[in-house]
Amino acid sequence: MSVYEKLHDGSLYRCDEEDLVVEQQRYLNLQYDYNHTRPGEWEKREQLLHEMFAEIGEGCYFEPPLHANWAGRFVHVGSYVYANFGLTLVDDTRIDIGDHTMFGPNVTLATAGHPVLPELREAVYQYNLPIRIGKNCWLGAGAIVLPGVTIGDNTVIGAGSVVTHDIPANVVAVGNPCRVLREIGPKDAVYYRKDRKIDPADLAFVGVAPNPQEEEK
Repeated sequence: MSVYEKLHDGSLYRCDEEDLVVEQQRYLNLQYDYNHTRPGEWEKREQLLHEMFAEIGEGCYFEPPLHANWAGRFVHVGSYVYANFGLTLVDDTRIDIGDHTMFGPNVTLATAGHPVLPELREAVYQYNLPIRIGKNCWLGAGAIVLPGVTIGDNTVIGAGSVVTHDIPANVVAVGNPCRVLREIGPKDAVYYRKDRKIDPADLAFVGVAPNPQEEEK
């Protein structure tokens, strides 16, 4: 089995193998160029993202600095994805990110793990497990997603959460380890935060009908 196959099947491998280091360096040079673009260089940033990522849809925006082991080489991104400053992608194997997903500042998606046995770590062994983030998710500032995790569509992950296991669709989940707090429901079409109500005009703009029963509560 080649080292490239081991990258993507969960096997242990040494991350300092020469072929990996040479290819990785090429992508990291592109990431360096991206992180040193000027704020108005939209076209240059878009071109670099398409060179760096395995796949990226339209309307995506990643605030520099972006930190990624492979500069997005194994990352598949949908359309209209937004990442605030300091997104870290430990992208040693595949990461999938669905359309309209948003990342707060300093979110980490880490596909790589290391064995507990000290001798193996000393010899730079690691393994990788893929991460899948659904469509229209929001990961709050400082959230960390660990290897092998899937997060379902529309789910909100609270700031500072450490996601150690799969989280279903259509929920709010928080904490360390991250746990489901509640489902997204009718009340979320009335209040956008605590006692702050959504303007009916904003609901109409996104095609959501007001819920009089929830408004009366």
